[in-house]
Amino acid sequence: MRERIYMDNAATSFPKPDTVLAAMTDYAQRLGASPGRGAYAEAQESGKLMNRCRERINTLIGGEDPNHIIFTLNTSDALNMAIRGLIHPGAKKRHVITTWLDHNSILRPFNMLAGLGDADQTRIECDDVSGLVDPGAIRKAIRPDTGLIALLHGSNVSGTVQPIREIARIANEHGIPILVDAAQTLGHLPIDVQHDGIDLLAFPGHKGLLGPLGTGGLYIRPGLEKQMRTYREGGTGSVSELDTQPEFMPDRFEPGSHNAIGIIGLSEGVQWILDRGVKSLWAHEQQLIATMITRLKNQDDMPGLRWIGPQDESNRCGVFSIRIEGYDQPVTLSDVLEQRFGILTRSGIHCAPLAHQTFGTHSLGGTTRLSFGPFTTTEQVQYACDGIGSLCREQAEKLIVRH
Repeated sequence: MRERIYMDNAATSFPKPDTVLAAMTDYAQRLGASPGRGAYAEAQESGKLMNRCRERINTLIGGEDPNHIIFTLNTSDALNMAIRGLIHPGAKKRHVITTWLDHNSILRPFNMLAGLGDADQTRIECDDVSGLVDPGAIRKAIRPDTGLIALLHGSNVSGTVQPIREIARIANEHGIPILVDAAQTLGHLPIDVQHDGIDLLAFPGHKGLLGPLGTGGLYIRPGLEKQMRTYREGGTGSVSELDTQPEFMPDRFEPGSHNAIGIIGLSEGVQWILDRGVKSLWAHEQQLIATMITRLKNQDDMPGLRWIGPQDESNRCGVFSIRIEGYDQPVTLSDVLEQRFGILTRSGIHCAPLAHQTFGTHSLGGTTRLSFGPFTTTEQVQYACDGIGSLCREQAEKLIVRH
């Protein structure tokens, strides 16, 4: 049976480190208790394991306080928590700034708020080749009533990595909170929230952090939580004598029983990254990126190929979107790559309609996307490029015959 090569890490990472499954199995078979919901040993140990995950994530991102790591269902949940916490009918500043490259996880909450009359939004266009946003355009868009700047770090369509540090500096100068969607970058490349000036960092647990689905988080800069509303309330296992939400962190933003088994697995994914060093993992991904770009640029080998995003190794992560002349539907190309070469990709609009409008691929049904993870090898990238090249040449020959 042909080897199946997973290249859909932008959707969720696979495989996971063995230690992730081992930790989840240990919890399920030995502990099974709800953290913070009992004084017995199993509940106490579950709580300690969950807090260890906060500490590990805080170390990875250079955070100020582990208790400001809020566990969420996923990145969308974290973004909603941040957006609705700061932008609401009672907020004094309700103008928001985002970009055309952003994911629906930012676009849809802003559109909902704007539709209700609770927010006014400005969307900054991006370069139609690189996908990069001009920080100067964000500066020009700032108004006296701007209450939030929110944008993704790395594009799940083009692999574009935005100049977050420069944009954060502008936000910091104006005293405007900046929310960064790190769905495609955390665990892949170094992020330091203090050094980078990031106030709010939303992230998945199941992508670059190598944890299971159903996990994610939001880092809230200490002090900013005082400006945020909670957008859901409930039991916390703490100060149960009160019928109002606790004010202290992290309980203020974590009502309900936790996904303990998922968080404990996530903790081991983060530790796997810490053990190897995110800089080392980033160097590996950069090598994969360089290999991919070298092959994609060879038009003799790949006639009729178009790939979007930065055309060199700078300002990009390991996400590549392609189209081949002759394959009108991206899903058809994905099917062929799977059936003939065992390469697993993602086709379509990728929950980022404005990004595809930017690159001119929205009306075409989007693109076929390949995305790398820490277990992707240079040999697999070369093999994928061999397959793409053969399909390009086949289609080019068909076009010659037709004409």
